[in-house]
Amino acid sequence: MGNKNLSGPKNGNRFWHTLDNAAKIFPAIITREVTSVIRVSAKLTEPVKIDAFRKAVLMAEGRFPYYLMQLRKGFFWYYLEHLPYHIPIESDEGECCRKFEKGGLLLRFLIRENSISLEVSHILTDGGGAFDFLRTVLIGYFQECGIDVPEDFSYKKPNEKWSEEEFEDAYKRYFREDIPPMVRRSKAFHLPFSINSSPRFHRTIVDVSMEDIKRVTKENKVSITVYLASVYLYILQDVFERLNPLTKMKMSKMLRVQVPVNLRNVFSSQTMRNFSLFVMPEIDLRLGHYSFEEILRSVYHQMELETEAKLINKNIARNVGSEKKLYVRSIPLFIKSLILKAKFNSLGTSQYSGVVTNLGKVDLPRSVSEKINHFVLTAPPPNKMLKVSCAVVGFNDRLTLCFGSVARSKQFEERFVEFLNESRISAKSDLKED
Repeated sequence: MGNKNLSGPKNGNRFWHTLDNAAKIFPAIITREVTSVIRVSAKLTEPVKIDAFRKAVLMAEGRFPYYLMQLRKGFFWYYLEHLPYHIPIESDEGECCRKFEKGGLLLRFLIRENSISLEVSHILTDGGGAFDFLRTVLIGYFQECGIDVPEDFSYKKPNEKWSEEEFEDAYKRYFREDIPPMVRRSKAFHLPFSINSSPRFHRTIVDVSMEDIKRVTKENKVSITVYLASVYLYILQDVFERLNPLTKMKMSKMLRVQVPVNLRNVFSSQTMRNFSLFVMPEIDLRLGHYSFEEILRSVYHQMELETEAKLINKNIARNVGSEKKLYVRSIPLFIKSLILKAKFNSLGTSQYSGVVTNLGKVDLPRSVSEKINHFVLTAPPPNKMLKVSCAVVGFNDRLTLCFGSVARSKQFEERFVEFLNESRISAKSDLKED
């Protein structure tokens, strides 16, 4: 399998390529509830003009041919095949982050009043790739509405030619066989909340003052990501300490939060496919109660260490190394899928207690920014073990947190918001789905 004929869209040929290393796990674990679908939403200041938006999407399709793909099943691996369909533009009325059906594209646009949402399967790309695509469409949309965009603003313009690097599997480029893999971690604590009835997934949107959180993180000399991961661990500790003694005895005392890292900021790659890994700062409650300051200091040092390129290479070595083994490659897909699903549960979700994923601060031309109120990033729905995740995106003077949950209780989200306010960080939410 290869990518040599990605010039296909120009002459009408079909093309295909293998799933990148991160994407290989998702076909094995996807269900109606665990959909592996990412959502990035832009809330505009005015209602969406559907004709102008449709034109912007059509223009962007030619710039991103590697996103017009369907998932196909081979004998040994799944793969992606070009599907010359237009990206669906639908009314945003159904379930958030719902599963993509077989035989169709792996992305869709959803419109509701002044809201534009892009939903994309993690099989296709990660949050960074999804947002780059959405940014191109948004800028094209506002240009169709008569808004001027500076020529020198850097983004993937529809009239530009894509490069081959944009559809590379960057994990394989940076894989080195001589690096020892990461050590397997012990099982982590998981929130003991009961699960919603189906459909389980719901969201809580929290509006945080960018000025306040920048002030507090500057005082503590940490990044926003480090601060929020520390709050997450602190609230997990709070939930654990409120449990009755018998329940505590049965639960793991290891609290870990998974924090995805955009590897495009670490290694040189323009790939628009998946290229992120994660670090997992932790605290061990067998050592006693942690003050927030202790957690903050510990998370800062752990993330400084784990985001160093050499340790990230160990993570890549573990993930890519296993798929390169001959006996793994020769296992039929139906057996491989069963193994991948079992490994995801035993080596994946069981090792961490929650997720904090930060897309960073959105960069757009001022003329476009003035027409957008805020952005919302929604992480893929968590499974029954994980229960709650937190996705973060910054824009102008607003930091938006989106808690995705399959739990009945909103205790975690409520306590998180309370803590921010107690820490002189204005955080507002009516704790209802956006």
